[in-house]
Amino acid sequence: MPPINILIKPASSACNMACQYCFYKDVAAHREQEFEGMLSIESIEKVIQAGMEYAEHICSFAFQGGEPTLAGLDFYRQVVVLQKQYAKPGVEIRNAIQTNGYTIDEEWAAFFAENHFLVGLSLDGPPELHNRNRTDVQGKDTFNRVMKSVRLLKKHNVAFNILCVVTGQNARSVEKLYRFYRKQNFRWLQFIPCIDPFDRADGEPCYTLTADGYSDFLVRLFDLWFDDLRHGEYISIRHLDNWLSILLGERPEACNMAGCCSVQFVVEGDGGVYPCDFYVLDEWRLGNIGETGLADMQNSETAKRFVRQSLAVPEECKTCQWFGLCRNGCRRDRDILPNGVIGQNIYCAAYKKFFSERFRQLTQSIECIQRMQYR
Repeated sequence: MPPINILIKPASSACNMACQYCFYKDVAAHREQEFEGMLSIESIEKVIQAGMEYAEHICSFAFQGGEPTLAGLDFYRQVVVLQKQYAKPGVEIRNAIQTNGYTIDEEWAAFFAENHFLVGLSLDGPPELHNRNRTDVQGKDTFNRVMKSVRLLKKHNVAFNILCVVTGQNARSVEKLYRFYRKQNFRWLQFIPCIDPFDRADGEPCYTLTADGYSDFLVRLFDLWFDDLRHGEYISIRHLDNWLSILLGERPEACNMAGCCSVQFVVEGDGGVYPCDFYVLDEWRLGNIGETGLADMQNSETAKRFVRQSLAVPEECKTCQWFGLCRNGCRRDRDILPNGVIGQNIYCAAYKKFFSERFRQLTQSIECIQRMQYR
């Protein structure tokens, strides 16, 4: 059995920031119940118990939102206690949290360090880029608050990576983004393309990322990364790491690069479980953590239908030389055809341009990394 990944939203869609491009606010607005409430201690105990019963080798608990720190530090202290209570031999427990960093203080940082939480920190580059879309609920800038959290995480030696949302705005400033991250000595980076709302109105949002904008971003980012690599500096960029894994014949760890969906077990504040973070919608509800076992959810007709819909391969993809690397990307980034079938990735042209222009250098980077490992 592969590792079990349980993604938990202890504060549902609640957040202490008001990012313009927040995809989960849009997802929540498409449910009958927008805010599902705060996850209770009784419910998180059921989540942990169910996960440990189902897992065989690794059980990963990832806390997201909304903003997961709104559940409070005592909630996470209780999580650790319960994990120890339900731990079983041969199963490794891993914890991660994705946070906007707005409320991290000494106590939070010390807790993350002591309990080996991997922290994902959302930071969209230097202040003039970050503050453009990532403000607090009063519309005030958040960059300085997040950088204070960075300093605390470093002080306590917390393992953390940086998550940057790529928009049509900051995609044009890739050099500024990358240089800023390098100056801060951030060595673990994720760049995810911004997602438009489900029901996008006429006229694109100011943050919309086009295929042309994304292709330029991918090429320019790779060139900066590859230049560092050739000079002996390896920076982990998640999508590049996964493409390299595919080239080496390995399974990518990122679900959006697998070519088809899997069931992720996303737990909302009321204990409801869904197959994917992007589809926490009423039609995809698999059950409630207190009423239905994970195995039954995994084998439910709803889960099977969710996975089955992602298996369709567009005709153009079948003959594309880059399909083995692209795999039509994330389901959420694919067009929906008039007949309801999930079609081609909206960034198809971007991936084609990147691979056609940088495939040789991508394969060369494997050799560079291998030489660095055997020095």
